[in-house]
Order: sequence, then structure tokens, then C-alpha cells
Amino acid sequence: MNYETQLVGDSMVVIDEDEARRRRKRLLLIGGGVAVLLVAAAAWISMRGDTAAAPAAPAAQAPVVTVIRPGQSVVARTVTATGSLAARIDMPVGVVGEGGMVSRVLVQPGDWVRAGQPLAIIERSVQVEQVRSLAAQVEVARADAKLAQAQLDRAKALVGRGFISAADIDQRTATRDAAAARVNVAAAQLAEQRARTGRLDIRAPASGLVLTRAVEPGQIVQAGGAVLFRLAKDGEMELQAQVAEGDLATLRPGNSAMVTPIGHSDQFAGRIWQVSPVVDPQTRQGIARIAIPYNPAIRPGGFASATITSGSGSAPLLPESAVQSDPKGSYVYIVNAKNQVERRNVTVGQVSDAGVAVTSGIDGAESIVTSAGAFLAPGQKVKPELLKTR
Repeated sequence: MNYETQLVGDSMVVIDEDEARRRRKRLLLIGGGVAVLLVAAAAWISMRGDTAAAPAAPAAQAPVVTVIRPGQSVVARTVTATGSLAARIDMPVGVVGEGGMVSRVLVQPGDWVRAGQPLAIIERSVQVEQVRSLAAQVEVARADAKLAQAQLDRAKALVGRGFISAADIDQRTATRDAAAARVNVAAAQLAEQRARTGRLDIRAPASGLVLTRAVEPGQIVQAGGAVLFRLAKDGEMELQAQVAEGDLATLRPGNSAMVTPIGHSDQFAGRIWQVSPVVDPQTRQGIARIAIPYNPAIRPGGFASATITSGSGSAPLLPESAVQSDPKGSYVYIVNAKNQVERRNVTVGQVSDAGVAVTSGIDGAESIVTSAGAFLAPGQKVKPELLKTR
């Protein structure tokens, strides 16, 4: 057993060394436990203090939405319609003469022709011989008339000598006049036959564009038969736009329009030249005929859409994102004085790059939600933020 001595005051004390080590160990254990307790207590106090200091969780914050007060803008009133493309003046061409076998066809669809230009030729060998026969008859009649005139002149020279009576002069005068009349008759018959022969040529009634061809060489054609060619006079085209009865009343000849054929991105400027005076009782639609200058993209029989400008007026102009739609129709969300969302049904007019014109439902003084309308609900509390515009 080990011992050690320590000076305590004025006395020397003998201490057991093993006992001293055990004492130091207990002191270390006690100190460590106290430290752990202090750390735990500090942590508990900290957590409790944070919990007590934190306020109760507030209700969900009102979302911030951007609103706009559009006011009134000048917008064009437009009517959208669809219809079929056609020649403005479609000219069917058939046989005007007695017909026969077609010997030549001179044009193809897409060719431009002038008024009177031959489109097809009908075989005419018989008619040519008839013309020659009648021309010969004219020469015979002229010869007879010349002879009758010579006989009358000789008779007049002899009447003074008493060889020819006045009655003979009258008879010879009548013979001369009849011969001259026969010349005129023969000449008229010749001209008629030449006209008939000329009508064997199928000619263009006016300048324009050949649209269709329904005849081939060797085909037998007759007067009053099927149409052989169709022409677009002067190449002018039109869109026969089907317009609703209500919109038809707003249209006038001269209104401008932009026509877009199906399958094309190009637009063609045109003008209304005729508004139908009647409305189809079944479809409740009428036809507005829009004249369009010739362009290869305009093909009669095709389908096209048109935007017709019928005037201008004032209306609120909204961004497209502000206008929502559902089975009930188009609507917008407005923010009222209590910062609550309200649904407002509207009627949409023209849609353009500038925005959506609203023809009814709002007057432009309301605070209208510009976007995120799909995430809002009527009655919801929001925080409006006015959109800054230039």
C-alpha cells in the first residue's frame, strides 16, 4: 500500500494514494455528468424558447395576381367566314354552229385567250364545198345581170328608131332588175354559208383564263350539247363566303377582306362586290361575294377563309391570356373592391396581334386578371398588382 504525505496547515497529513485516485475518478465522473446535464438543459431551454417565441401559423397568404384596366380602344369590326373559290364570271363555251367532228383542239386549261380566239376546230370539208357552190352561183347571177343590163341598153338605143316598143323596154328593165336581185340573193346565201362555216370554230366569247377542257380531237359534237370549255372572264376570281344572317346585315359592297386559301399561308386582298339579297332558310346564311385578282394559288372549286372588315368601333382590348373559356362560353376574372375574384361572362370580337376585343360584358374600367385565371376561383381573396403599360 502506497502512502503520501501532504502539508495541511501547519501539520503533515498522511494520505493513502489509492484512495486519492478513486476520489479523483469520482470527481471526474460527477463533473462529466453535470456537464451533460447542463448541455441538455440548455438545448431544452433553447427549443422551448423558440417554440414559445414563434407566432401561430397564419392562414394561407392571398396570391398576388397581375391585373389590367384596359379602357376603350379603337378596333376594326371584322366578320370571319368560309366558302368556295370560283371564277367571278364563269363562262361556259359550247357549240354554236351545227356541230360535227372535232379536228383540232388549240388550248389547254390554264391558257390565256383573247376574245374571238379559236379554241377548237370542227371538220368542214362539206361546208367548204357548199361555199364554193354558192360563190359560183353568185358569179352566174352577176353574169345574167350583166347580160340583162346590156340588152336593156341596146333596146334603149333602138327605141328612138321605132324598132323597139316602149313595152319591150319595160320588159327588159324588169328582166335587168330581176337579174340584179338574183345577184343579191346569191350573195346573201354565200354570206350565210360562210357564217355557218365560221361558226364551226369554237371561239372564246371574251378574254380570260381557260379553266376546263372537255373535248378531244375526233369527238362528235352537236349544237346544244355539253359544255366543251369553261373560261374565267379576265381571269378574275372570287370567294363565295358563307356569312351568318346577323353578320350579313353589317356587310356592304366595297368592304375589304383578306382571303386565305386552304393549304396556303399567303393572304390575298379582295373586296366585296356583291352581298346576297336572300338568306338560306335552312342554314340561316347568305353569300358575300369577294372579288380577288388572279393568282395561281386561287383555284376555282377550292376552299378558303376570309376576314372581312366591316367598320371600326371602340371596345376593351385584352391580352389573350386574360380570356378564359368553358362550355358556358368565354369569360374573364375581375378583382372587385374587396380584392375578391369575380367571374364575368363576355362576348369576344376580333382576335388580332394587338389582343382580343371584347364586345360585351365589360366596359374597360374593371381590374381584369391578365393571367393565371385557370388557378383562381370565384370568391377567392387575391392581392392585385396593376400591370404597368406604356
